[in-house]
Amino acid sequence: MKYFITGHNGFVGYNFIKSLNQNDEKYLYNKNSEINILDSEIVLNFAGKAHDLKNIINSQEYYTINTEFAKKIFNAFLESKAKVFITISSVKAVADNLDYELKEDEFPNPITDYGKSKLLAEQFIFSQTISNKKRVYVLRPCMIYGPNNKGNLNLLTKFVSMGFPWPLGAFENKRSFCSIENLCFIIQELIKNESIQSGVYNIADDDPISTNQLIKTIAASQNKKIKILKIPKNILFLLAKIGDFFKLSLNTESLMKLTNNYVVSNEKIKNAICKKMPITSEDGLFKTLASFKHI
Repeated sequence: MKYFITGHNGFVGYNFIKSLNQNDEKYLYNKNSEINILDSEIVLNFAGKAHDLKNIINSQEYYTINTEFAKKIFNAFLESKAKVFITISSVKAVADNLDYELKEDEFPNPITDYGKSKLLAEQFIFSQTISNKKRVYVLRPCMIYGPNNKGNLNLLTKFVSMGFPWPLGAFENKRSFCSIENLCFIIQELIKNESIQSGVYNIADDDPISTNQLIKTIAASQNKKIKILKIPKNILFLLAKIGDFFKLSLNTESLMKLTNNYVVSNEKIKNAICKKMPITSEDGLFKTLASFKHI
């Protein structure tokens, strides 16, 4: 199999390349180089500007990378002989807040520039004329985690390791997560199975968990006990507003991310591949948390 891959230095790209067979050929796109798919059979767009919770980057960067660059890669795919195109979007292209289970047919209403930039790329892709000999998949994962990922999960792990009590115990929520192992498995299945229809697919582990559960799991992985405080919500919302003004880590968006419900349905993709996810949230989290000890 011959692959054209963007974003190979990112977390998703790096892990997917590790999952390839030694006999697979791959062209790894480098920033600002010419987009030349050559005779690749599979085009994978893993390049993207990640969501910045501190809101300190120029919002135009989201549109330059997540929208315009994705358009260029997709146009090159349409002009090539490649058969499969897969790009990584996000559930945030649809909704930033949820009080119900998110499915693919939900009308999109993103609030942030990150979500808007991802949605614009999706809309462009499906507005084009696509040959019936080509397959196109837009994947919307929720928060991706995995071994050695230095993202939000690692920040929570560092917080627990410092021995501070967890202050957000007053919030009872459920959130979906996406193991990198499950994501790479699904990408491989989409490539191999020619019967799977083109379209948009949510990607998530089977079991959503609460942030309080996550904190307890992190503490258990460190053989620690953690005290969970139930600080009144109105005080926390006030502190978050202050964080908005001073551009602190605790701001309204980060508080919502930690405490709101965000449950994502993965039924469509499971029905399409007719297989179970290879790893549970619990096993995936323990594997990830174990890796942080070596970072």
